Amino acid sequence: MLIFWQPAIYFKLKNLRTATDAQNKMCVEIVHGFCNSFGFRVVILPRYNKTVMSEEMQPCPECNSPYGYFLRDGVYACPECGHEWNPEELSKENELVVKDSNGNVLKDGDSVIVIKNLPVKGASGPVKAGTKVKNIRLVEGDHNIDCKIDGFGAMALKSEFVRKA
Repeated sequence: MLIFWQPAIYFKLKNLRTATDAQNKMCVEIVHGFCNSFGFRVVILPRYNKTVMSEEMQPCPECNSPYGYFLRDGVYACPECGHEWNPEELSKENELVVKDSNGNVLKDGDSVIVIKNLPVKGASGPVKAGTKVKNIRLVEGDHNIDCKIDGFGAMALKSEFVRKA
Protein backbone atom coordinates (compact mmCIF):
# COMPACT_ATOMS: atom_id res chain seq x y z
CA MET A 1 0.00 0.00 0.00
CA LEU A 2 1.34 3.43 -0.90
CA ILE A 3 1.04 6.24 1.61
CA PHE A 4 0.62 9.81 0.41
CA TRP A 5 0.86 12.75 2.79
CA GLN A 6 -0.29 16.35 2.67
CA PRO A 7 0.42 19.05 1.44
CA ALA A 8 0.75 17.45 -1.99
CA ILE A 9 -2.14 16.35 -4.19
CA TYR A 10 -1.53 13.27 -6.33
CA PHE A 11 -3.05 12.54 -9.71
CA LYS A 12 -2.60 9.52 -11.92
CA LEU A 13 -3.05 10.31 -15.60
CA LYS A 14 -4.91 7.50 -17.31
CA ASN A 15 -4.91 6.77 -21.02
CA LEU A 16 -1.50 8.31 -21.62
CA ARG A 17 -1.07 6.11 -24.68
CA THR A 18 -4.34 7.21 -26.32
CA ALA A 19 -4.18 10.93 -25.49
CA THR A 20 -2.02 13.26 -27.54
CA ASP A 21 0.84 15.20 -25.97
CA ALA A 22 -1.17 18.42 -26.38
CA GLN A 23 -4.14 16.92 -24.50
CA ASN A 24 -1.89 15.67 -21.70
CA LYS A 25 -0.17 19.06 -21.44
CA MET A 26 -3.53 20.85 -21.31
CA CYS A 27 -4.79 18.49 -18.59
CA VAL A 28 -1.65 19.04 -16.52
CA GLU A 29 -1.92 22.85 -16.89
CA ILE A 30 -5.57 22.80 -15.75
CA VAL A 31 -4.75 20.68 -12.70
CA HIS A 32 -1.74 22.87 -11.84
CA GLY A 33 -3.74 26.07 -12.22
CA PHE A 34 -6.57 24.81 -10.04
CA CYS A 35 -4.36 23.47 -7.27
CA ASN A 36 -1.85 26.33 -7.29
CA SER A 37 -4.69 28.80 -6.72
CA PHE A 38 -5.34 27.03 -3.39
CA GLY A 39 -1.65 26.79 -2.51
CA PHE A 40 -1.25 23.03 -3.06
CA ARG A 41 1.80 21.42 -4.63
CA VAL A 42 0.86 19.02 -7.44
CA VAL A 43 2.64 15.74 -8.15
CA ILE A 44 1.50 13.92 -11.29
CA LEU A 45 2.05 10.17 -11.15
CA PRO A 46 2.35 8.54 -14.58
CA ARG A 47 0.62 5.31 -15.41
CA TYR A 48 2.43 2.32 -13.96
CA ASN A 49 2.47 -1.43 -14.43
CA LYS A 50 0.95 -3.04 -11.34
CA THR A 51 3.12 -6.15 -11.65
CA VAL A 52 6.27 -4.04 -11.24
CA MET A 53 4.95 -1.92 -8.38
CA SER A 54 6.82 -2.47 -5.13
CA GLU A 55 5.49 -1.86 -1.64
CA GLU A 56 8.99 -1.40 -0.26
CA MET A 57 9.64 2.10 1.07
CA GLN A 58 13.07 3.75 1.17
CA PRO A 59 14.10 6.91 3.04
CA CYS A 60 14.56 10.02 0.91
CA PRO A 61 18.24 11.08 0.62
CA GLU A 62 17.24 14.77 0.43
CA CYS A 63 14.79 15.28 3.32
CA ASN A 64 15.20 11.93 5.18
CA SER A 65 11.46 11.23 4.93
CA PRO A 66 10.80 7.51 5.52
CA TYR A 67 7.96 7.48 2.95
CA GLY A 68 9.92 7.17 -0.32
CA TYR A 69 7.95 4.92 -2.66
CA PHE A 70 8.71 2.96 -5.84
CA LEU A 71 7.83 4.98 -8.94
CA ARG A 72 9.19 3.15 -12.01
CA ASP A 73 12.21 1.16 -13.25
CA GLY A 74 14.11 1.22 -9.93
CA VAL A 75 13.34 4.91 -9.34
CA TYR A 76 11.89 6.00 -6.02
CA ALA A 77 10.06 9.25 -5.25
CA CYS A 78 9.49 11.22 -2.07
CA PRO A 79 5.93 12.44 -1.45
CA GLU A 80 7.10 15.19 0.88
CA CYS A 81 9.78 16.97 -1.16
CA GLY A 82 9.17 15.53 -4.67
CA HIS A 83 12.76 14.27 -5.05
CA GLU A 84 13.29 11.25 -7.35
CA TRP A 85 16.31 8.95 -7.00
CA ASN A 86 17.71 5.58 -7.96
CA PRO A 87 19.10 3.72 -4.91
CA GLU A 88 21.63 1.83 -7.07
CA GLU A 89 23.16 5.09 -8.32
CA LEU A 90 23.32 6.47 -4.78
CA SER A 91 25.26 3.44 -3.57
CA LYS A 92 27.74 3.85 -6.44
CA GLU A 93 28.24 7.53 -5.56
CA ASN A 94 28.88 6.71 -1.90
CA GLU A 95 31.54 4.06 -2.58
CA LEU A 96 35.04 4.78 -1.35
CA VAL A 97 37.42 5.28 -4.29
CA VAL A 98 41.12 5.25 -3.44
CA LYS A 99 43.77 5.76 -6.12
CA ASP A 100 47.49 5.10 -5.90
CA SER A 101 50.25 7.50 -6.98
CA ASN A 102 49.80 6.47 -10.65
CA GLY A 103 46.01 6.90 -10.62
CA ASN A 104 45.14 3.18 -10.47
CA VAL A 105 42.06 2.36 -8.39
CA LEU A 106 42.87 0.29 -5.31
CA LYS A 107 40.60 -2.38 -3.78
CA ASP A 108 40.57 -4.26 -0.49
CA GLY A 109 43.04 -7.14 -0.60
CA ASP A 110 45.37 -5.60 -3.22
CA SER A 111 49.14 -5.62 -2.88
CA VAL A 112 51.02 -2.33 -3.14
CA ILE A 113 54.64 -1.20 -3.20
CA VAL A 114 55.91 1.78 -1.19
CA ILE A 115 57.50 4.33 -3.58
CA LYS A 116 59.53 6.40 -1.11
CA ASN A 117 61.15 6.00 2.30
CA LEU A 118 58.54 6.68 4.96
CA PRO A 119 59.67 7.60 8.48
CA VAL A 120 57.79 5.78 11.24
CA LYS A 121 57.39 7.32 14.68
CA GLY A 122 58.82 5.09 17.39
CA ALA A 123 60.71 2.85 14.96
CA SER A 124 64.46 2.68 14.49
CA GLY A 125 64.26 3.22 10.72
CA PRO A 126 61.92 4.15 7.91
CA VAL A 127 59.81 1.88 5.73
CA LYS A 128 62.10 1.57 2.70
CA ALA A 129 61.05 2.35 -0.84
CA GLY A 130 60.23 -0.86 -2.71
CA THR A 131 58.69 -2.61 0.32
CA LYS A 132 55.79 -4.76 -0.81
CA VAL A 133 52.65 -4.57 1.33
CA LYS A 134 50.12 -7.38 0.88
CA ASN A 135 46.42 -7.56 1.68
CA ILE A 136 45.61 -3.88 2.24
CA ARG A 137 42.30 -2.62 3.64
CA LEU A 138 40.83 0.70 2.48
CA VAL A 139 39.42 3.12 5.06
CA GLU A 140 38.19 6.70 5.03
CA GLY A 141 40.43 9.44 6.29
CA ASP A 142 43.78 11.07 5.58
CA HIS A 143 45.70 7.79 5.85
CA ASN A 144 43.33 5.68 3.74
CA ILE A 145 45.20 2.34 3.70
CA ASP A 146 45.39 0.02 6.72
CA CYS A 147 47.97 -2.76 6.48
CA LYS A 148 50.59 -4.86 8.24
CA ILE A 149 54.24 -4.42 7.28
CA ASP A 150 56.79 -7.06 8.24
CA GLY A 151 59.11 -5.69 10.91
CA PHE A 152 56.82 -2.72 11.69
CA GLY A 153 53.40 -4.22 12.42
CA ALA A 154 50.02 -2.64 11.74
CA MET A 155 50.02 0.87 10.34
CA ALA A 156 48.15 3.31 8.15
CA LEU A 157 49.57 4.63 4.87
CA LYS A 158 48.60 7.41 2.52
CA SER A 159 47.71 6.18 -0.95
CA GLU A 160 49.88 8.83 -2.60
CA PHE A 161 53.04 7.02 -1.35
CA VAL A 162 52.22 3.62 -2.86
CA ARG A 163 51.70 2.09 -6.28
CA LYS A 164 49.74 -1.00 -7.21
CA ALA A 165 51.92 -4.11 -7.40
